[in-house]
Amino acid sequence: MGDYDFGLIGLAVMGQNLVLNVERNGFKVAVYNRTTATKDEFMAGPAAGKHIGGADTIEEFVSMLKKPRKIQIMVKAGPPVDAVIDQLLPFLEPGDLVIDGGNSFFQDSERREKELGARGIGFLGLGVSGGEEGALWGPSLMPGGKREAYDEVKNILIAISAKAPDGAPCVTYLGPGGAGHYVKMVHNGIEYGDMQLIAESYDILKRVLGLSNAELADTFNEWNQGELNSFLIEITARIFCKDDDQGQPGQLVDYILDKAGQKGTGKWTSQNALDLGAPTHTMTAAVEARIISSYKEERVAASQQLAGPGAIGGYTGDKRQFIESVRRALYCSKICSYAQGMALIQLASQEYNYNIPIDKVAAIWRAGCIIRAVFLEDITTAYESHPNLLNLLLAPKFRDAIAAYQDDWRQVVSEAIYAGVPAPAFSASLAYYDSYRSARLPANLIQAQRDFFGAHTYERIDRPGIFHSNWES
Repeated sequence: MGDYDFGLIGLAVMGQNLVLNVERNGFKVAVYNRTTATKDEFMAGPAAGKHIGGADTIEEFVSMLKKPRKIQIMVKAGPPVDAVIDQLLPFLEPGDLVIDGGNSFFQDSERREKELGARGIGFLGLGVSGGEEGALWGPSLMPGGKREAYDEVKNILIAISAKAPDGAPCVTYLGPGGAGHYVKMVHNGIEYGDMQLIAESYDILKRVLGLSNAELADTFNEWNQGELNSFLIEITARIFCKDDDQGQPGQLVDYILDKAGQKGTGKWTSQNALDLGAPTHTMTAAVEARIISSYKEERVAASQQLAGPGAIGGYTGDKRQFIESVRRALYCSKICSYAQGMALIQLASQEYNYNIPIDKVAAIWRAGCIIRAVFLEDITTAYESHPNLLNLLLAPKFRDAIAAYQDDWRQVVSEAIYAGVPAPAFSASLAYYDSYRSARLPANLIQAQRDFFGAHTYERIDRPGIFHSNWES
């Protein structure tokens, strides 16, 4: 029997950094990679002199581990995960534990847990956020599966996780089946929203006010000192300061093609929200913004033919005040994005019987992950203070902030529209807010139309029952 505490398969940068993190926290780690050269390079480099052992075959890798074995897979989501599990199965025994630490779709995790459970093998779907640095120094971890599976590796996960400002580990058991990967999926959807809102702030400040990269860097640095303090705001300020590294004059950001990629987790969030009937205006707008950015050639051609307003760069108001208005608009829109994400998690928790502890979700995002922010302290407090909170917009702190800032928010959206600067996530966030606060929406007319052309029936406000009318008489 082997004497290694933990095994990891998949030595891309994230996998390597997680291995180094686990070893630094006092555990012996065995590693395997499909490409032996990658494993050898890792063993001769970052792993040299550490309690890390490399294997050339799956069988050798499994034999190096203490029983019951604890094995984490860090490969591309989808069929590659299933392929690795299939390679492992001949050498695993009942009681062993397989952990999928990739960005897997939550329903794939449900399936894998059932398939492995039928063989007596444990499974944990582990959401990991924080990028390369987080993996090395402490990520936010989102585990889902059977409670006993989590308990088997709880000490390791707590040790390697990021620690929040109050010292709490950024990991907690989230529920059965695919709960962990579900929360990670929504985390990524919120991340899409955050990034798009920041990008729109940049675009408005640049195109409406004509701010230079140096002024943009100063603006985002200033914002990072207050209620918008976050990892994404911090790195945005740094991006505007980076000179081009290919010898061109000016900053690198201006030489980057305006086509944003995506790996699918944001799209999954929007698709699942539609399945569950949850409004996710901001996140869906962010996904669609990335999609239309990929139509670069069409957009360039259309820009030569489609007219817009002549007001770009023509703002004549108080420049400093407008910058503050954009900051406030970003804060309000960000509240809406998180409100949608948290409400979606609550709805999914009921639908899939996950019993996700919603107050703990924001708490484990406070450090380590990409969306880490001071803002999450307030969200954690909101759910701790009001465990039955239906929507984050109703939390006193956020309700009052939007009440104080909404005139600025509306001004910024209006100014963007007037100047012809697309602001889909800002606009969608405001529409979500206005829809959620409306006691009456025009859906009565839609119901009348549906009944008129399709006899789909409707309900009335003055009496119970289902009705159909003859609209032609």
